[in-house]
Amino acid sequence: MEPYYSDDLVTLFHGDYRDVDAWHAADVLVTDPPYGETSLAWDRWPDGWPALVAERAPDLAQMWCFGSTRMFLDRRDDFAAWRQAQDLVWSKPRGRGTDRDRFSRSHELVLHWYRGKWGDLYIEPPRVAYHGARVRSTRRGNVDDGSKVKPMAGGTYVDNGTRLLYTVLDGDPGDPRTTHHPNQKPLAVLEPIIRYSCPPGGLVADVFAGSCSTLVAAKRLGRRGIGVEANEKYCEAAAVRLSQGALDFKQEVSK
Repeated sequence: MEPYYSDDLVTLFHGDYRDVDAWHAADVLVTDPPYGETSLAWDRWPDGWPALVAERAPDLAQMWCFGSTRMFLDRRDDFAAWRQAQDLVWSKPRGRGTDRDRFSRSHELVLHWYRGKWGDLYIEPPRVAYHGARVRSTRRGNVDDGSKVKPMAGGTYVDNGTRLLYTVLDGDPGDPRTTHHPNQKPLAVLEPIIRYSCPPGGLVADVFAGSCSTLVAAKRLGRRGIGVEANEKYCEAAAVRLSQGALDFKQEVSK
């Protein structure tokens, strides 16, 4: 299959991910499948896709998948080939949804899955600048908050002024009337995930690429990216975005 768009870092294919082989060489998959929770025509869960990823990409050891608690519970058998490592929460600035008898949904889950030995994975824990107290008080006295780092060569733990990034990530999906895709994901959520699990120069894949925010994020971080999207409308929007280069002026409203 010929790419719909390609440049030095990223490649987008228009079609069914099952008909594309290029993503099989990815270091990590970061994707947002249809959850299968509504009556909308496009919202149909692609049965068995996590197992197919494991089968066709035997060296792909890490996967991040957006979803809801209901989705992951209903589809748990599809993830049988994977082990769940951790879960992040994307905290939205406002609620969405059509139900009037429930809480206004203002978050989504992002689950981290892996295969093989944990110690064999590429992992770069995300750290952020920290300016608060260096210790916390307990009944046993003052103790370090647990986020000190140890030099690679060993030795004493030191405080380098950073702390591990929290598991709740803020990100504005933007106004659905003006954004590229109705279910957009912000780069503020995607970029820490990619930094964490894809080495510099590595390959990120997204088999439900939408308007390709995963590829935009990969490109901004100097990683390579491969996306597959079945809807040509979103491929067209993605090609325009990706052709603008690494600087994406809609970075906070991306899918």
